[in-house]
Amino acid sequence: QVQLVESGGGLVQAGGSLRLSCAASGRAFSTYTMAWFRQAPGKEREFVAGFGWNGVPLYSSDSVKGRFTISRDNAKNTLYLQMNSLKPDDTAAYYCAADTSRIGVRPHDYDYWGQGTQVTVSS
Repeated sequence: QVQLVESGGGLVQAGGSLRLSCAASGRAFSTYTMAWFRQAPGKEREFVAGFGWNGVPLYSSDSVKGRFTISRDNAKNTLYLQMNSLKPDDTAAYYCAADTSRIGVRPHDYDYWGQGTQVTVSS
């Protein structure tokens, strides 16, 4: 069983920055596949950032890639998402996801989820 707890969300003006954190339980954190998803009201949950099989960061779009940075600290069992130049379209609940065996960009590729942290970007 993997437990995930996100933090770091909040209200920020367009152009601002936030850093999301996801603390994970378990001794095998370094072996978990980790990713960030987000879900805006009335929309499906979508992939934001994760890691490929070789550990290279993956991003959902060029727009996100240029503004967001995913990283992980295995010593601290923590996943991060640094978000810069935030836009109102980034407003959503952000979720940390983990899996012990699969890598993917779809929600059903991940078995474990945090409760989410809200990010609201005002214009």
